[in-house]
Amino acid sequence: MKTMIKPLAALGAVLALGAASTGMAQERSGEQIYNNYCSTCHQIGAAGAPKLDATDEWQSRVDARGREGLYENSINGFKGMPPKGTCGDCSEAEMKVAVDYMLDEALK
Repeated sequence: MKTMIKPLAALGAVLALGAASTGMAQERSGEQIYNNYCSTCHQIGAAGAPKLDATDEWQSRVDARGREGLYENSINGFKGMPPKGTCGDCSEAEMKVAVDYMLDEALK
């Protein structure tokens, strides 16, 4: 029995590492990221962050920088916002999904 457990445990560890390294881990939704991290500032407009319901502020940012520019700002930081805001463990893809969520909500 012991000889079976070790190989199975090793296989499980290899599969887990493989899934993590190939990006198979499930990414969080834009709404989840917003609610858990971005809303800290974007709900109240802290440090100049546009509130989620401030359609004109979001539109002016899209007009000035485009979505790609807003992605870059969210990933690298912008003015009072640190890189990745308060979500230090977010991937770049997750940051883009969060920006898309905020824009979709703000520009309805």
